[in-house]
Amino acid sequence: MQIPRIVVAGTESGVGKTSLTLGLVMLLRRRGLRVQTFKVGPDYLDPTYLALASGRACYNLDGWMTGEAYVRELFCRVSQDVDIAVVEGVMGLFDGADEGSLSGSTAQVANWLAAPVLLVANVHGMARSLAALVHGFSTFEPSISVAGVIANHCGSEGHGRILANSLRLASLPPLMGTVQRNVLPELPSRHLGLVTADADRLPPATLEKLADALAPGFSLDLILQTARAAPPLAVESAGLPRAIADKGPGPRLGIARDQAFHFYYPDNLEALQRAGCQLVPFSPLHDAALPKGVNGIYLGGGYPEEYAAELAANTEMLADIRGFAGSGGLIYAECGGLMYVSDSLETTDGKLHRMLGLLPATTRMSKSLRSLGYREATLLQDGPLGRRGDQLRGHEFHYSELIGIPDWQAAYQVTPRRSQGESYEGFQNAAGSILASYLHLHFGSQPAAVEHFVNRLQRCHPATPAGVGTTQGLSGANNQ
Repeated sequence: MQIPRIVVAGTESGVGKTSLTLGLVMLLRRRGLRVQTFKVGPDYLDPTYLALASGRACYNLDGWMTGEAYVRELFCRVSQDVDIAVVEGVMGLFDGADEGSLSGSTAQVANWLAAPVLLVANVHGMARSLAALVHGFSTFEPSISVAGVIANHCGSEGHGRILANSLRLASLPPLMGTVQRNVLPELPSRHLGLVTADADRLPPATLEKLADALAPGFSLDLILQTARAAPPLAVESAGLPRAIADKGPGPRLGIARDQAFHFYYPDNLEALQRAGCQLVPFSPLHDAALPKGVNGIYLGGGYPEEYAAELAANTEMLADIRGFAGSGGLIYAECGGLMYVSDSLETTDGKLHRMLGLLPATTRMSKSLRSLGYREATLLQDGPLGRRGDQLRGHEFHYSELIGIPDWQAAYQVTPRRSQGESYEGFQNAAGSILASYLHLHFGSQPAAVEHFVNRLQRCHPATPAGVGTTQGLSGANNQ
């Protein structure tokens, strides 16, 4: 399959990859091109920016969580109808899950996709040393093709010419773009990264300013030529669920989707749909009740701590979900979802907000990061996602902790990626109808989990809630 493509990678974190990728996407769209964006790694936030810039859902490509076949198949499937695919990297080009290999890195994804790399470097105070830097990145891994360089924080046009000459005289990949210091508009940030983007936080005018800042110094024709020279991709099946034959309406799954809950991998949701699941969005913040006739609900991650008072004040929704759980409805909650199903949520100001009370424990927010990293989870019992012994991969990223561990059986035995030590995580009730965990799991790591989950939903027939739920469409669910 012939797909023009380019990977925007950095020499390290903080060199401006996201702003430059957004600006590049906007420049390409000004040419009238259809652009598909991707983000390397488990990040939920950057993809919301890339989705706004491209006008299409952005997908994560994670080599450690899902593997080569999945990455290639997903990439090709969602890029079939576009003119160019742009992949934003994570951290530095060779940084990933393992300090001794490409696992989980941008370089791994670039290798699997046979994609040329645009290397972004902070060139402040740098001249010929850029050539030494690029030489190292270009030769460190022979399987990686650094095709061009973007010089961020450039001092002047003259500085850019010096940098370009240093690369040319050393027979290195050419300078394809320069961005002068202090010309890029700032993007809003929270915790260790960006906040979730929407039209208010990232208005079209800001995206246009990013493109305007890049346009004078970018060789867009050369970048396009490089992307179009990428070789064809051969794709093998990754064992993903295929669209099933029409057997009538499948089980209905309520998807929490609002300002408080919105961390979902779009391909996770699409896999559920292909397996026959009907996805019905609802808002724990704004709706008075669950959508009618749902078999289960999926409470993803997000920022419930930012809306704790509003969530607690929506007593009608809280009561409806409690009734749904009491009648045997299936509830799967990840991270922010776990916080919502807990007894209460204590915010950093010390205030306690009553939540669903399905998980008898309190979640307490901290001002410091409590957990971060890749995780491999082995199921300790049969449950909504599979049978005892099945394994899935995902990641943790949270600032809260559970106070008063509930007397429920642990759901997973967990092995951190960088450690041989094991721990226990997640909670599942005796009936197996509630599963709550801090882990954000990727179904691409265990495709069988999708069909198992949908079959479990199919057997679930809770009492029908009285409410009508939200009327918003599901298109937002695919934009993370």
